[in-house]
Amino acid sequence: MIAQIKEKTAAPEVDFSKAREMGRYLAEPEAMYVGAPGKHGYLRLGFELDNCGKSILRDLDRRHPLIVQQELYFDEGMPEMPCVYILSSGGPNVDGDRYQQDITVKQGAFAHVATGAATKLAEMRYNYSGLIQNIVLEDNAYLEFLPEPVIPCRHTRFISDTRLCVAESATVVYSEIFMGGRKYYNDGELFEYDILSVCSHGERPDGTQLFREKFVIDPNLYNPRNLGVMGDFDVFANVIVMTPPDMAEDIYNNTTVFIDKKNMIAAGITKLPFSAGLLYKVIGSEPGPVKKMVREFASSVRTAVKGKPIPPEFPWR
Repeated sequence: MIAQIKEKTAAPEVDFSKAREMGRYLAEPEAMYVGAPGKHGYLRLGFELDNCGKSILRDLDRRHPLIVQQELYFDEGMPEMPCVYILSSGGPNVDGDRYQQDITVKQGAFAHVATGAATKLAEMRYNYSGLIQNIVLEDNAYLEFLPEPVIPCRHTRFISDTRLCVAESATVVYSEIFMGGRKYYNDGELFEYDILSVCSHGERPDGTQLFREKFVIDPNLYNPRNLGVMGDFDVFANVIVMTPPDMAEDIYNNTTVFIDKKNMIAAGITKLPFSAGLLYKVIGSEPGPVKKMVREFASSVRTAVKGKPIPPEFPWR
């Protein structure tokens, strides 16, 4: 079923004026101004069950450069699950880009959302790129959000804020993978970006606040290569799972934590406050093994919640 594209309204304002760490990067770009047409992307996805119990993309609104065409049903393990890829027609994020993504999964519905390619953050001279995400899950809803890695170039400035509003009976797997930069570009430019500010926070539909995690990486002030930060590792993955406590306990007990110095990869897990779920982290030297670990962990979550694993990733991704 094709999604209903509702009458378009003005895209929400993406405002990071209260983020003190971005105060140094407020100059107006000399080319297109902040939030100009083509630089103010908006995406709204709404999933719900149809009369046959199939989950469908019922609501879709988009502003370029963000693109979603329609849901696909290629998951052999869960053929009733819609799979949606977020694309961008504008190339890498540049100075003054502002984006917002709103994803709602209605009661009992489920979905898999990813990106078609890595998100590249271009070199910036004046301003920064900002992203706001609102992810809402109603009772017994289920969402996998597994985008490709974020790749910051030299002098990138990027800030994001993700709100996860999840009912107690629902489950969301939200992942982020950040590379240190273009590792093999010229002589490499790892951790040569200006700033990455990433915030994620969880709440219940009644507004009860559960947790908030924010990290600000400013390589000019504090070297990410320091021991206890990234050290010799180049890729960092952060996975938030909000799920009922019994599911969280099962996933936690079946997750292996380790440090493999030979293959330069490590993984750890902890429990979120207020029995909200789990926080899983992976660091590695290359994106491929880190992506594999994240997908395997997400598969363990789906197995615990839905009784079916996530199939292997396509070979070309």
